[in-house]
Amino acid sequence: MAKLVLDLHDIYNKGGQIDRALRDIVDQAISKKIKLVEIIPGKGSGALKKKVLRFLDQKDIKALYHRVEKDGQNWGRLFVHFRFK
Repeated sequence: MAKLVLDLHDIYNKGGQIDRALRDIVDQAISKKIKLVEIIPGKGSGALKKKVLRFLDQKDIKALYHRVEKDGQNWGRLFVHFRFK
């Protein structure tokens, strides 16, 4: 199964770039009909993970994907699942 991966380590302190990168990866998954996106905010303080979750919780973004899964074994990454008809 194909998946996209977005590692946010390099732009962890650049809010605008983070939002653009997240939007780009969501748009890319939709255009290529990829069912799984792995987002790696890293472990750190958890602030970046919270920012990612807030982004994904926006009403217009939430309508684009099926569900978000937090990795139980590595809390420094998230999986965003898409469903296509």
